[in-house]
Amino acid sequence: MRRIRNVVVISLAVVAIVATGCARRPSVMQAAAPPPAGQVEAKPSEAPAQPRQPSRAAERSTSGGRMENARPAPSEFVDVADLKEIHFDFDKYDIRKTDAQVLNGNAEWLKSHEDQLLLIEGHCDERGTNEYNLALGERRAKSTMDYLVSRGIQSNRTSIVSYGEERPACRDHNEPCWAKNRRAHFLVKPR
Repeated sequence: MRRIRNVVVISLAVVAIVATGCARRPSVMQAAAPPPAGQVEAKPSEAPAQPRQPSRAAERSTSGGRMENARPAPSEFVDVADLKEIHFDFDKYDIRKTDAQVLNGNAEWLKSHEDQLLLIEGHCDERGTNEYNLALGERRAKSTMDYLVSRGIQSNRTSIVSYGEERPACRDHNEPCWAKNRRAHFLVKPR
């Protein structure tokens, strides 16, 4: 009788351990804000596996018979101290009021330098999957571009690229550092 009771107790203990499993790492919420009005939001599972490059117009023939691309590669763009980064809240891509003021200043600089093409990089912090962060970085770059277009910047001189979490500005693992990584960064290139 005692032996049967021990077997039952041990069996119940094994079942309880198996049922509860090992401690798991907390999962990351992948909720996102709705897309800007008139836009369709890409689902994180549909996000590209690699960073998106700025869209390139189809190659076209010039009068000299050579081929040229309408948009330069991201590596051709450079930093300009006059264009300031903006930052985003966690898991958001809407433009905050203080960042709208920064973008207004950037728009004025771009209007006075119409000979410059603009590349907007979308960045995220390290939390979330690579695919999700690439999609979120793209939404951040797109909402930034949309804001600048609403301030009179021609969309045909603007490209976007998402690097997700791949190019952090800060490498610490805390909120002040993550806040620095949730950004839109601006680069230019002469036309």
